[in-house]
Amino acid sequence: MAKLRLIPLGGMGNVTQNMYVYEYGDEILIVDCGIGFPDVYMPGVDSLIPDISYLQKQLAAGKKIMGLVLSHGHDDHIGALPYILPDLPNFPIYASSLTAGFANQRITDKGFERTITVLKDRVPVKIGSVFQAMTIAMTHSVPDTKHVVIDTPEGLIYHGSDFKLDPAPVDGVLPDFAAVEQLGKQGVLLMLIDCLRIERTEPVASESKVGPVLQQLMAEAQGKFVVTLMSSHIHRIQQLVTVAEKFQRKIVLVGRSVEQNVRVSKELEKLTIPKDMLVDKKNLNDYRDDQLCVIVAGSQGQEGSSLVRAVFGEHRDLQLTQRDMVVFSADVIPGNEVPYFRAIDELARNEIEVIYPDINSGVHQSGHASAPEQMRLVNLVKPKYIMPIGGADRHRALFRRKVMAELKFADENVLLPKMGEVLELAQTRASIAETISIIPRVVDGLGIGDVGPVVLSDRLSLSQAGMVVIVIPRQDGELQLRKLEVISRGFVFMKHADEVITFIKERSIEIIQQLDAKIKDEELKRTLERRLARRLYKVIQREPVIVVTILDL
Repeated sequence: MAKLRLIPLGGMGNVTQNMYVYEYGDEILIVDCGIGFPDVYMPGVDSLIPDISYLQKQLAAGKKIMGLVLSHGHDDHIGALPYILPDLPNFPIYASSLTAGFANQRITDKGFERTITVLKDRVPVKIGSVFQAMTIAMTHSVPDTKHVVIDTPEGLIYHGSDFKLDPAPVDGVLPDFAAVEQLGKQGVLLMLIDCLRIERTEPVASESKVGPVLQQLMAEAQGKFVVTLMSSHIHRIQQLVTVAEKFQRKIVLVGRSVEQNVRVSKELEKLTIPKDMLVDKKNLNDYRDDQLCVIVAGSQGQEGSSLVRAVFGEHRDLQLTQRDMVVFSADVIPGNEVPYFRAIDELARNEIEVIYPDINSGVHQSGHASAPEQMRLVNLVKPKYIMPIGGADRHRALFRRKVMAELKFADENVLLPKMGEVLELAQTRASIAETISIIPRVVDGLGIGDVGPVVLSDRLSLSQAGMVVIVIPRQDGELQLRKLEVISRGFVFMKHADEVITFIKERSIEIIQQLDAKIKDEELKRTLERRLARRLYKVIQREPVIVVTILDL
């Protein structure tokens, strides 16, 4: 007998890589396909994408992906599309207008195309023979955000990804409370809900409150008014355009992501910028600094971003001066604190006025609902089972306590599956059916999924303790130990180098002489690396990467 299964491939216990698989019988429906961001323990990694090996196994077993629905246009919900779609068979993709535009941009950037069907709110679409999906208007920090309602043979599922309940959105599109209430009356089996801001006890202020704060700051700016924000925050950009128009400042876009997102949003009439207001970044010097409002990508202080290059004086077009004002109109994403504040510190060091949320909370408003807003939405949907998503484990645990205390949910009806746990759902019960292995795939330059834990561990060791290379010459089958060479990089300060190199050389010769003369090369290398690592740690408490090579002369 067919069963309804939910398999989160991302977004559980973390904020990113959102990808959820719904399965009934031989048919599969996916919601979202997002990237994740590497932490400090992943040097050299560009991004993370969900592990789709489960999907590939199901496809090999004869199951079919009937469709993919995208909830909104943030990269942690659409950014993995260009990496994952080539590895899966063709299937329909559904999204709102702007989300489809952003998703298409990501896909075409990688050199291929897919058709995305634009959904109309409240209009159900049949996806395969068992699923039916419908979108409901919701507010967030990107326009055209939707919650997805999935009709299944077991009942309705309310997939409530990122949202806030904005009472005065910039574009005037309010959350569709009437549709939500109607669903609550119909009866909802399971509700998934964004729980990221569950720690906040007061309602999140409207996005429209940011505009007046930016206006006040722009009135004080003597030189360029430079704002960095999430490049998909089109409502924030629209407010900047409105304010800049009042002060007769031109709009300059700096950074590929913000340029692309603005272009797509204008084409879809989600953003209005008077034609004579937009100035190409190459023409910055044609205007006085006090005539410019510069919107620049890189609000998290990402290495190589337009903002960081400008901050450190390395940008070809954008040079900052002490008369300029730089506004960080974005909170720091957990894990990005070091690069974020490094950029702010550099601006302060150069005596450039910098404004960020810690000193003026009005320059940013969260796009995620606080605890009372989350409880309000749950109360409207009235689900039998509820599952918090999109937050860290601490957020999910706090959500569970709150929903049980305030809305009297039974413990067994608040679901907190871990990554890899497959949930089976029915009207009578929800349970973990099995656990599958999920290992996020790494995007590293042009490589996808070819950097594993061993490589990351080596990179981390290299960055923390450096590297030692031991070269053992061999002539006519005999190891020339007197000619053994030691090369180190990033390992010890120069003033200690000679004595440490001598120690390594002597210990290496000593270890080799203790080994069987007939030992194979690979075993010799492994043994020397292992024993030398132990001795080095005892002496200098460092664990460099040790590489042994035998050089035949």
